[in-house]
Amino acid sequence: MNQDSFKKLCIANILNGVSDGLRRYSNPSRVALLFAPGPDDPVQVFDPQNLLLGHETVLNEVFLVHEERWRQHIGKQIEDQPKGHLIPLENLDLSGLIAYAGASSDFFYQVWFTEHHPDMCSIKPTEKWLEQAATLLVHDYTSCNPPINCSDYVVKNYALQAIADYMVDERNSHLGYDTKIQIPTILNHILSISKTKEEGAWARGVLFFTDPVNIDTIDFLTMFQRNERPVISNIKHIRKLLISVERSNRKLVSDGNYVVGITLAPVPEYAIIADFKGDHGFLSMGTHKIASFCDGNFYSTTRENKLVELEELLLDSQLEIEAAGTLFSVVSGLIHKAGHSHYGSTVVIDMNDEPLVLSGHVLDPPLSLLDSDNYDLAAAFMRIDGAVQITPDAKIRGFGCLLDGQSVTWENMARGARYNSALRFSATTSKVIVVIVSADRPISIIYNGIELNGISRWKPIYQYIPKILTLEQHLNGVQI
Repeated sequence: MNQDSFKKLCIANILNGVSDGLRRYSNPSRVALLFAPGPDDPVQVFDPQNLLLGHETVLNEVFLVHEERWRQHIGKQIEDQPKGHLIPLENLDLSGLIAYAGASSDFFYQVWFTEHHPDMCSIKPTEKWLEQAATLLVHDYTSCNPPINCSDYVVKNYALQAIADYMVDERNSHLGYDTKIQIPTILNHILSISKTKEEGAWARGVLFFTDPVNIDTIDFLTMFQRNERPVISNIKHIRKLLISVERSNRKLVSDGNYVVGITLAPVPEYAIIADFKGDHGFLSMGTHKIASFCDGNFYSTTRENKLVELEELLLDSQLEIEAAGTLFSVVSGLIHKAGHSHYGSTVVIDMNDEPLVLSGHVLDPPLSLLDSDNYDLAAAFMRIDGAVQITPDAKIRGFGCLLDGQSVTWENMARGARYNSALRFSATTSKVIVVIVSADRPISIIYNGIELNGISRWKPIYQYIPKILTLEQHLNGVQI
């Protein structure tokens, strides 16, 4: 294989690995790379999934209109830097994207992009993921013949290490480099505890890890004798101890090696917190949520559906902005309540001037959901078979409503009767938004017979010699 083809394959392999890894950590995630290997090389683009579509004006302004200024700035940054040292640069701050830009003396410039999903706990681990991709590309691109699939494997399975890298860097920058906590080991212990049942029940309660030097500053309810402190690697024992703090404000305290005691005191700044909530949990550092965990893996999701499509539909409707905001707040609250309680339900937001007459229980008079008692009653109605009908003035008009309509060709029998009935009803009924909450937590927003949040531009990328364009070629024919 000639060097040109080899370098292209390096890029394709790393980008494939990042996309595949982020797909499992977050959601299907498109990835793109913009780069210039040498100081005089044209800026090139590898964007197989059109992630950068819509950002052409900014790219043209930065890299072509002001090209000389950009190249001089990078040149000053990498001047006298040792080979292989990647310098982080200011990102382009493109809307809806997470990016990492870097430069080095042996690879002039590169910036990696991926999607910023709305339900992410934190974008910081993803930024570390892109930084790792940039570091590996410098190594592979400038090496004569490294094992071609090694970097692909590293970035494909980088979730835990991405979280650890961020936490280590953040703690070092604020606490210094003498921290005694081994963060990757702790993260593995957290996952192991989350997978361990005690008498058939998943773990609940809070366990936090703080540096040994901070132990004396904590106000303990009780401490274990020094020579009998449970070893944190004894997963079964730690799982049993969590029973003592579940469903309470008490917390288990660890110094990274042992469980030291139980406290009601606030968690120290930059402590690592595992909040076990049964079949899932959340990882935080101090007050900042970093990731969730479930099924023995870390994920970026907050497990709270952001319902962006629903909010956009309501804001684009004929409602006043304040009324749209109120309606969204009420409906999203009911939906999240159903999701947390693990029961399926359907909400019909009837935007018609004259409410539809649906087959079901009609309330007379309709109940305002701005009243807390009515709100709780509506949440109870959502547990009854059939749909809940809500009008634009944030009132519940009916419950147990049956939805049906003419069959449509895009039905999905794998999604069940609730979903397909909503598709049929929405496809044949104007001015209605239907929200489907499944018992296993996925939420579908359907309008005019189309599931809006089921549309994804992500598609699989297979290993191949990519077609890499210069930025000018990439922008050719685009109206700027």
